[in-house]
Amino acid sequence: MWCRIVAETTTEHRINDRIRAREVRLVDPDGVQLGIKALPEALAIAKELDLDLVEVAPMANPPVCRIMDFGKFKFDEAQRAKESRRKTVHVGIKEMKYRPKIGPGDFDTKTRQVGKFLNEGHKVKITIMFRGREVYHPEHGKRILDRIAEQMEGIAKIEAEPKLDNRNMIMVLAPDKRARQAAASRTANQHRGERTPSTNGTPPASVNTTTAEAAPAETAPAVTAPADAAPAEEG
Repeated sequence: MWCRIVAETTTEHRINDRIRAREVRLVDPDGVQLGIKALPEALAIAKELDLDLVEVAPMANPPVCRIMDFGKFKFDEAQRAKESRRKTVHVGIKEMKYRPKIGPGDFDTKTRQVGKFLNEGHKVKITIMFRGREVYHPEHGKRILDRIAEQMEGIAKIEAEPKLDNRNMIMVLAPDKRARQAAASRTANQHRGERTPSTNGTPPASVNTTTAEAAPAETAPAVTAPADAAPAEEG
């Protein structure tokens, strides 16, 4: 016969006389380490300061104890836990229902709401509801799901591909953080490119394309034979 030893799982801090260790590593109210002290000495120092001795690291060897106002410590700890719970986003799964013959206005309204859910961090279950003989034409529902997935591109990814479930066709979309960050980065780069001027504001110097006038060419004087040339002598 054997028994199982269960480790103590309580998160409650031991204080003052509830501390079991013979010696502790003592830390003063300002966070300064005072070294290893016997438990009675540590309790005496805390009592002299009119504060509590609180075991903050029971698994250390020796355990670490700090001198503090335990009431204020508990209050601050509760406030931190409350603030942490307030900031926690409760991610759930939302559902949006469509009909195969949905009109353009209703489709746009529902799809905008799907985008809002995704931007808030929720998953969205898209349900196409078939009635009567509509179930024999699942391609109509598939076209609607394809349109929704196309419009959600960049903020969501398909977590569960479209499939028939009795008289419904279901698809699940999940937020795509990487795609959203990439899209935001592209948009920011585009805006920066638009703000950057293409020139420094100084118009380029104009190039004088006027051709220089050609200087008139000098003409050589014509050479003429003298009119009074002597006739040739007769023999």
